[in-house]
Amino acid sequence: MAAVKQGRSELGVALLLLILGGWALIDATQLAAVEGARGPVGPKTVPIAVGILLVVSAVLLAADILRGGRGEQEAGEDVDLSHGSDWKTLGLLVAAFVANVLLIDRLGWPVSGAVLFFGTTFALGSRHLIRNAILSVALSVSTWYLFNLGLGIALPVGILKGIL
Repeated sequence: MAAVKQGRSELGVALLLLILGGWALIDATQLAAVEGARGPVGPKTVPIAVGILLVVSAVLLAADILRGGRGEQEAGEDVDLSHGSDWKTLGLLVAAFVANVLLIDRLGWPVSGAVLFFGTTFALGSRHLIRNAILSVALSVSTWYLFNLGLGIALPVGILKGIL
């Protein structure tokens, strides 16, 4: 009975991959062509490639499952499977991500990113608060500069406008 349920769940993963691949392909075909694009690579190339890879992966996974292949149960390197989920850590991680989403438009990436990085380190167990705060600010400001100056992608600067 457990093998039947396992096969169904694995086929469910194959179905999910197939749906995502089809969705990517349909969305990619609806992208508008960009004038002035050079060469054969346009905005449709990567989404189509990802969609095709997802569909091929789904078909290969389903074929393997139907031929009797089964994935190994996760043994984990340092995971004690006899314990349940750590809901406190998960809740703190979700709170850090939600705080980032809520703060990024109001305060800008440097501040919301620092909150995200600090909250993540705290949730994962680091209690070096001053060091983590300094590293979080340095990481968020440096990623802001990397995106803005290096990649030309304007992340919101928020309350630090004129300073950065």
